[in-house]
Amino acid sequence: MMKWIETPPNWMTEIKENTGLFFELFAKPETVSFINHMNDRYYYWDELKYRQTPNNIDKKTAWALVKFSRMSQTRNTNILTTDGKLFWYWLPDVILKELHFIDQHATGQILTNAPDMRKTTKDKYIISSLMEEAIASSILEGAATTHKKAKEMLLEGRKPRTRGEMMIKNNYTTMVKIKDHIREKLSIDLLCDIQESITNGTLTDPSTSGKLRSSNDVFVVDYDGTILHTPPDVSELKERLQALCYFANNSFEDMFIHPVVKASILHFWLGYIHPFVDGNGRTARALFYWYLLKNNYWLVEFLPISRIILKSPAKYKMAYLYSEKDDNDLTYFIRYHLRAFRLSIEDFTRYILRKQQESQDAIKLFRKVSYLNRRQQELIVHAIHNPATVYTINRHMITHGIVYQTARNDLLKLVKEGLLTLEKREKLYNFLPVANLRGKLKKR
Repeated sequence: MMKWIETPPNWMTEIKENTGLFFELFAKPETVSFINHMNDRYYYWDELKYRQTPNNIDKKTAWALVKFSRMSQTRNTNILTTDGKLFWYWLPDVILKELHFIDQHATGQILTNAPDMRKTTKDKYIISSLMEEAIASSILEGAATTHKKAKEMLLEGRKPRTRGEMMIKNNYTTMVKIKDHIREKLSIDLLCDIQESITNGTLTDPSTSGKLRSSNDVFVVDYDGTILHTPPDVSELKERLQALCYFANNSFEDMFIHPVVKASILHFWLGYIHPFVDGNGRTARALFYWYLLKNNYWLVEFLPISRIILKSPAKYKMAYLYSEKDDNDLTYFIRYHLRAFRLSIEDFTRYILRKQQESQDAIKLFRKVSYLNRRQQELIVHAIHNPATVYTINRHMITHGIVYQTARNDLLKLVKEGLLTLEKREKLYNFLPVANLRGKLKKR
């Protein structure tokens, strides 16, 4: 259950009632240091009130000092609240650091620094990442399945058996196809197409798939039914979505907005409008992904960011709620999103380093069997580390993005070489690693 969010004190009232003391405190080095620390962590009131303040400043006064520093650097968005106010944000040092890190890595430096990364290997990583993103994004929205079962379904290419598996299959299909739309301008029709692809065959009322909601009985609720967010009135949907599309499709001469910040704003904006009966969260995350690919942050293909979000789903929701609750300060959501992006990059960097080490080990291991192709070598390395894995033609085909006959030939050759055994179960051919696979390779 989501914890109840306490409304912050009225910081403007605090300043008015203690103006002289306020500006005296604001000029002190220890106060400046405190404010910087609070902004670096970007604490909300419910966290700040438990922190030690310099010289035991009253907590409400400390909150007013921090809020004053934030409000003095605001940048308005075009996102209107339900009561007609604007969401805003600013860029504290912590966000600038995150953006610098992302710019250094998310345009492909990691892969440029991996010279042995062939196109076939990159394609395999993209397929795996899209699967991970589809699984995590769907589980975030309530898909009732396990990661293991979902991954096996996608790898084997079997038909979904439950609503949760159908959600994941839809999300994967959408993520694969969304790259085909990066040259298009964002439109309400495109958003509806994405949502239709994501929700196909999973809604109680199938007629609502790919269409804007037609009533106001859609809410964002907690696990216990508590209403967390009431979206804007249905009569405002088209106008709000048109404003979102205009923002996505245009740059503004009087204000530069970093593409990753802009993608985060789009993610929040669609989630706030909540224009569909279902699939809003998945559509919003797909929109974030689409916008980054459109702006050449192509490493995002390799980054299952939703997997990071899934590790702390409550913080994801809180980032939304803090932004709504604290004077429409969108910085909470932007900071959370950028941190998830950075952590995803760091995860992928560690993954690449681990795979490079495995590749070096494989070079030594396969010195005497160099006639095996890269796909076969990768399967054998995987089998050495996962000896209980059952391989199928479909799994090999989907994992490497190859045709059925090529996958079949790869596996049958490994059987011929005595590295896999073949079992037929009903109509399905299963390929299993032989015992002591590493030892057999070393003896050659």
